[in-house]
Amino acid sequence: MQTNLPPRGSRGSWGSRSPRNSVRLTRRGRLALIVSGAVLAGTAVAVPLLTFTDDGPSSGPRTLVIPEGWRASQVYDAVDKVLALPAGSTKQAVAKAGLKLPNAAEGNPEGYLFPATYPVRPGATPQSLLALMVDTADKKFEGAPIAAGAQRNSMNLYQAVTIASIVQAEAAAKADMGKVARVVFNRLERGMPLQMDSTLNYALNRSTVRTTEADTRVESPYNSYQRMGLPPTPIDNPGEEAMRAAINPTPGDWLYFVTVKPGDTRFTADYAQHQRNVAEFNAWQRTHSAQPAK
Repeated sequence: MQTNLPPRGSRGSWGSRSPRNSVRLTRRGRLALIVSGAVLAGTAVAVPLLTFTDDGPSSGPRTLVIPEGWRASQVYDAVDKVLALPAGSTKQAVAKAGLKLPNAAEGNPEGYLFPATYPVRPGATPQSLLALMVDTADKKFEGAPIAAGAQRNSMNLYQAVTIASIVQAEAAAKADMGKVARVVFNRLERGMPLQMDSTLNYALNRSTVRTTEADTRVESPYNSYQRMGLPPTPIDNPGEEAMRAAINPTPGDWLYFVTVKPGDTRFTADYAQHQRNVAEFNAWQRTHSAQPAK
């Protein structure tokens, strides 16, 4: 969700990111004193673990549904449950799963556990299910359109997946994905910090619509308020539409966005207009503060 914090100066260390995350189009010039608009995708729903035959639920083939935007930690928990394993088993299995990940991932499958419906066959293991997800991602991402789109935007495929993961988390609606991607690119091109609440939520292992001033000071490579450029890894597992948005962002000059209320996301290049939008967001939040965040 949009951060409603006052403008801040370039206090603290903005740090740097490793070369693997360096987008060539990024110009590391002066730091802009701005507050970004950010929209956090809602908390993921429970995994449907379904068994069906023609007559209804039974002991037939099981399926595991991984929703778009789930983090690796959520996927691990779901695999543990569908395989009736002790909590933490799938996470521990990652290191020995032999997953075919890009070198830039350094063994971390975040971003490559592709959201889809997977069969859970007899004898399935955490390694086999994770490998199936990664293989599916490779087939989706390695095709010519995605690879060419990444190259056209002066980035490698891993960077494209990272941007897609931010788009997946930030866009309130699929129709907004291209615009959110454009905001990311526009900020990178101007040497501006992304200042996305979704990256902070990832750092703090939470999903919330509220971000505080203290949150923005947390020491983490995923703190896009304090660090320049992209986070070191994807922050969730994006779907195809978010990936398409990342390689083909909607044309526009937007630098800010905020979902004032459900169904009303506003994009602008004008900071004063953004502040007015934020004021409307704050008013709406106060009116609905009694309702729990979703």
